[in-house]
Amino acid sequence: MIRIRKAQERGHANHGWLDSRHSFSFADYYDPKHIGFRNLRVINEDRVAPSGGFGTHPHRDMEIVSYVLEGGIRHKDSIGNGSTILPGDVQRMTAGTGVTHSEHNASAHEPVHFLQIWLSPRASGLKPGYEQKTYSRTDKLGHMCIVASPDGRDGSITVNTDASIYACVLSPGKQTELVIAAGRHAWVQVARGDVMVNGERLSAGDAAALSDEQSVRLEGVIESEVLVFDLP
Repeated sequence: MIRIRKAQERGHANHGWLDSRHSFSFADYYDPKHIGFRNLRVINEDRVAPSGGFGTHPHRDMEIVSYVLEGGIRHKDSIGNGSTILPGDVQRMTAGTGVTHSEHNASAHEPVHFLQIWLSPRASGLKPGYEQKTYSRTDKLGHMCIVASPDGRDGSITVNTDASIYACVLSPGKQTELVIAAGRHAWVQVARGDVMVNGERLSAGDAAALSDEQSVRLEGVIESEVLVFDLP
């Protein structure tokens, strides 16, 4: 079974400095049909204006993953981390018992475009943590590159939850497939481009929830970048 979540159906918030699209209920946007999918709780597609950003604010008991598409995010947190997250970078912050952080557009001239992803952790009260790694276009070209997993396998960042995240860049006509184990589910998020997902054509911002499917089959229609979540 495959259920499509079209880009234009998502929640929308525009704060001037921030234009955000919510795949699931978030902040003032509430849709009882889209609270989350399995242990995936948030996918926000955020565009932050030059010099704009999120001031220092708290989180707890959540695995937060940032995936940058364009521009750069300047990150600073209460556990001593400070970095700039650039395209190809994947950042994980374990909020655990509590952490504060800020995120700002690192440029005074160009916007930043990124995906903010929240996953429910395997347990509450974890020790806060941070990890960041870079995956090049070549790493992701033509196949599913694992960028996050519970065990950090194959050079992926480690998330404290039962979820694996794959990133893929597909040229037109190129295909790839990810096998889904029995009893597991998948969420496919099209970051940019146009792609066929198990026979359904999806465009940038579109998503698909897959259950009782043996695999996720992707084919590029135009140059595309896709995230695939393997979930319990």
